[in-house]
Amino acid sequence: MISFRKITEDNFEAILSMKRPDGEGFVASNAVSLAQAWLYREDGDVFPAAIYEEETPVGFLLLEEDMEEQQLILWRIMFPEEYTGKGYGTQAVELLIRLAKESGRYDNLCLDCDPQNAVARHVYEKLGFQPTGVISHGGSIEMQLKL
Repeated sequence: MISFRKITEDNFEAILSMKRPDGEGFVASNAVSLAQAWLYREDGDVFPAAIYEEETPVGFLLLEEDMEEQQLILWRIMFPEEYTGKGYGTQAVELLIRLAKESGRYDNLCLDCDPQNAVARHVYEKLGFQPTGVISHGGSIEMQLKL
């Protein structure tokens, strides 16, 4: 069963050592993501989390709230190679969708998808995300799910 947990002293090293599989396009390292979460901590709208399968950390995500737009942004999500292809990504995004809906705080869930990462785009589209037509300065495709 997939769950999200805070980054703590107990899981910090495991999260920090996770490496993105080759060939999935560019995504910042978990170290950069954690540094950005620390940088924006006083805004109170950026949240890093470890993704667990039972008691094993299998991935990482970084969320951002945009309350002006009433949306939750999946800023980063990654799974190291040993945990890809096991359905954890789909389960994690499904859990995020469910939690976002249950919170009643958001109208949309948004994310950027690297166009080279066909697996991620397939998962997002399967779960109902649609391209918005916006392309980021880095070439990523913005996708949105209306909650």
